[in-house]
Amino acid sequence: MYFLKELKEKIANKQAKIGVIGLGYVGLPLVVAFAKKGFSVLGFDIDQNKIHQIEQGRSYIKHIPAEQLQNKLISATSDMSRLKETDAIIICVPTPLNTHREPDLSYVTQTAYEIAHYLRMGQLVVLQSTTYPGTTEEVVLPILAATGLVVGEEFALAYSPEREDPANTDYSIFNVPKVIGGVTPTCLDLAQTLYNQIITQTVSVSSTRTAEASKILENIYRSVNIALVNELKILFHKMDIDVWEVIEAAKTKPFGFQAFYPGPGWGGHCIPIDPFYLTWKAREYDLSLRFIELAGEVNTLMPSYVVNRLVSALNNCGKPLKNSKVLILGVAYKKNVDDQRESPALKIIQLLQQQGAIVSYHDPHAPTCANHRHFPEINLQSTPLTKENLTRFDAVIIATDHDDVDYQLVADYSSLIIDTRNVLATKGLKTANTVSA
Repeated sequence: MYFLKELKEKIANKQAKIGVIGLGYVGLPLVVAFAKKGFSVLGFDIDQNKIHQIEQGRSYIKHIPAEQLQNKLISATSDMSRLKETDAIIICVPTPLNTHREPDLSYVTQTAYEIAHYLRMGQLVVLQSTTYPGTTEEVVLPILAATGLVVGEEFALAYSPEREDPANTDYSIFNVPKVIGGVTPTCLDLAQTLYNQIITQTVSVSSTRTAEASKILENIYRSVNIALVNELKILFHKMDIDVWEVIEAAKTKPFGFQAFYPGPGWGGHCIPIDPFYLTWKAREYDLSLRFIELAGEVNTLMPSYVVNRLVSALNNCGKPLKNSKVLILGVAYKKNVDDQRESPALKIIQLLQQQGAIVSYHDPHAPTCANHRHFPEINLQSTPLTKENLTRFDAVIIATDHDDVDYQLVADYSSLIIDTRNVLATKGLKTANTVSA
């Protein structure tokens, strides 16, 4: 217990060295945040390109300025033996689904074994990767405890879910409350002490399972509500009702309603993946979570709906989809970011290519669209958005509503526009050649 008391003092005095494993969209902002508050931070990643760029003070994530990495307190390595130098270790590795839509915890378990190899008394380990309730205590703890060290006495273990929202200018890592659960009260106290150094509000819960479940609930809430408005969009189109106008009217109610908006599908690492961690875990308790499964079905089918709307619109122009030239406007999963993980635009591109369309894309935040786990056949470069280029396409699909796109140019020079985000109508640019999808 002495070593953990000493660790708490080191954290409070900003003398603790922070290790962050996984330097992606969750880990890198965390590195920056701790360094800003005066902590020495060592980042770990297997991607040597990321390590090199951090060493050079360059950013590979668009919404993180390079200046934030040009901090002498920040360093990075792929040498996991340096974990023994750190006092607090935060795990921010991917938790994807496998081909059977079951949890793939290989990154978490491999990382836990690496940590166990170098674990010493007086270290705090925190899992931040989104996962099913029970992972911290059922998967990570046994690996670390096999070292012979006692949790809560010689080392600490906690879970605290990430709540990153890339490019959100209102909320950042500093002002979004942080939920924390510890394996023991001592573990919780240490983790809360750590995050209190960089975050304005921490929220302690009774267990790591509760903390894990809170993150899953947040994403299920969004998944189900997005599926609801996507399904209503299809119905309202058949009824000749503008779903966007319906939502705007409904959200004038000052209580009991929160607006969610339809789109071409779902994207990002969280919403398309995390809910299925819970449906998988529910089978252990002989339960089928039908709301989550149904939401998944609806949202997964939306790219096909967009393509069908395109086919119908082209038919009305006397053109087949095969050999038609189609420009996808935006391949990132959300506006104003470069993150293409699980983007519905990728599925739209795949469907179009499979049906013989000639596909290009433009995205001011993503110069290349390639090397995707589930879409290895896609290998494209962003096409400049010019009058000449727009006039040569048979159709433009607005898949992501980035702010820094000249939508007036798109409206003026596109033969046919499939607007999945209602961006043209919002800007007062909806024209006769625009189809809502």
